[in-house]
Amino acid sequence: MVLGRPDGSSAETRESLAARARGGLLFMGGFVALLYAIEFVNTLMLHGLNRTFGLRSRTFDGVLDILTFPLLHANLNHLLSNTLPLLIFGFLVFLAGLRVFITALAFSWLGSGLTVWLIGGGSVTVGASGLVFGLFAFLLVRGFFNRNWWQILLSVVLFMAYGGILFGVLPTVMGFISWQAHLGGAIGGVVAAILLRPKPRDTPSSSRFPV
Repeated sequence: MVLGRPDGSSAETRESLAARARGGLLFMGGFVALLYAIEFVNTLMLHGLNRTFGLRSRTFDGVLDILTFPLLHANLNHLLSNTLPLLIFGFLVFLAGLRVFITALAFSWLGSGLTVWLIGGGSVTVGASGLVFGLFAFLLVRGFFNRNWWQILLSVVLFMAYGGILFGVLPTVMGFISWQAHLGGAIGGVVAAILLRPKPRDTPSSSRFPV
């Protein structure tokens, strides 16, 4: 919460935050709807899109697959498992602004894809879980960089609620899942948080809303 000021800056801040919240809901809702539309078509094609646009490690064509593999899923249950965390983390990152969101999403996307391409297994990799890990890692790290107690509290709550997914970056845990995608996405999210860390004079007051 921002303390009221006679110059009306408090009202402007609330209006800006509300606009970002609406934008976040629209963008993430549209993105998830797109994923379900693609999954519907993919199901009709017996998931043939996965064979064409899924990420194949260490192949020339696989470089282009980096752009498409998070949009595809192995089945509906796979997509359902990614839906809620993707909506939550994406919405929270969007509250920081479109530039911050695009940066965090891009680094999570590229980090996940490049890691799979470099050290992935022999199978085709699909799924948006690398984006989930990237946005999650971004939120955790950014809260501490900003030295904002609201953001730190948010990070702690997120860790308590979803911290278990971090085990997905370990090769020995859940071996049927692409831990490379998770690890790469998390690294991308951390890199984005480092690049977007506030300068000392820009560090927000501890009284401001998180993100």
